[in-house]
Amino acid sequence: MKKKEVKIVNKGIDTTELITAMDELEKTNGINKEFLMQSIESALVVAYKRNFDCNDENVKVILDKNDGQMHVYQEKDVVETVENSKKEISLEEAQKINTNYNIGDKVEFELMPKEFGRIAAQTARQVITQKIREASRDVIFSEFVDKKGEIITGLVQKADGGAVVMDLGRIEGIMPKKEQVPTEKYSVNDKIKACIISVEKGVKGSTQIVLSRASTELVRKLFEIEIPEIYEGVIEIKSISRDAGSRSKVAVYSPNPNIDPVGSCVGQKGIRIKNIINELNGEKIDVIEWNEDPAIYISTALLPAKVLAVDVKEEENFAQVIVPDDQLSLAIGKGGQNAKLAAKLTNWKIDIKSESQFRKMLEEMENGDSEENTDNLDKKEEEKE
Repeated sequence: MKKKEVKIVNKGIDTTELITAMDELEKTNGINKEFLMQSIESALVVAYKRNFDCNDENVKVILDKNDGQMHVYQEKDVVETVENSKKEISLEEAQKINTNYNIGDKVEFELMPKEFGRIAAQTARQVITQKIREASRDVIFSEFVDKKGEIITGLVQKADGGAVVMDLGRIEGIMPKKEQVPTEKYSVNDKIKACIISVEKGVKGSTQIVLSRASTELVRKLFEIEIPEIYEGVIEIKSISRDAGSRSKVAVYSPNPNIDPVGSCVGQKGIRIKNIINELNGEKIDVIEWNEDPAIYISTALLPAKVLAVDVKEEENFAQVIVPDDQLSLAIGKGGQNAKLAAKLTNWKIDIKSESQFRKMLEEMENGDSEENTDNLDKKEEEKE
């Protein structure tokens, strides 16, 4: 279909300042000028139809970035017989405008009601404000989504026993109850560090940031910050288990035999680990060396308890651990804490028994076997008779 000619009957509304403003927005806010112009044009079409009661007409708005003018056009299809005068024009009428028009072409008439200039300016301002908000939200989302798993410092704005609201500078973050440390108390204006565990877009496009003081990721990041060898990858954190506010166990490993991973993490006179403990408000931290041998790894994971023996059943991922009688309560820990943390750290099911308990169990098993053998002999004798 050939290019259509447009009949201009009015001078458009001067939008030079608007075009200049969009150029500036593209530079400062990163809002694409073409996209912004299309958004304004679409909004102006809606505003025009609403204000001039012409919803059934084909109307379009053009912002001409070359001459700085805004034009409103009514578009009609060229037809043989007009059935809808708001959308159609006869071939005869169209050719009065230009003899080149044929059936199926479109004729555009410029419209420019006197009141539309004010409406257009208001609509454009609303669209630009909305797009600035959206762009700002997108920038904030992009900034924080890349920080997922990182530690951030914020100021407590709300702490009423439920979720804690924190001021992170350009946005607020939420720390749900389950992500708080039970032994910690938070007050308004407290400056605290937390780990970003989730960054999502809300229903209206706002960024929702979920923070945590109870996650293992907080411990991991504190180790990375305090211990250069971990940040550089010379030492690896293989696993972390945590009872937030009470105790954490961290398994570390270095492929370099000349590096002591545990000693490097603890630091000279324990200075490195003390800094981490202080940040966690006194939470105890056991740093152990990871080992590919599950028996050695499990034995070490139960520190500070001493272990006599570990019997592993790899097909069941189960380990039977024997400790001295005086080490049983230490190995299990208060409320089973030490055993639970060791099991979570190693990802093994662990059953702990004292030496005397184990001996007694063996004796019962031996007696049981003897009785079973005796019963079998008695049955055989009865069968012979």
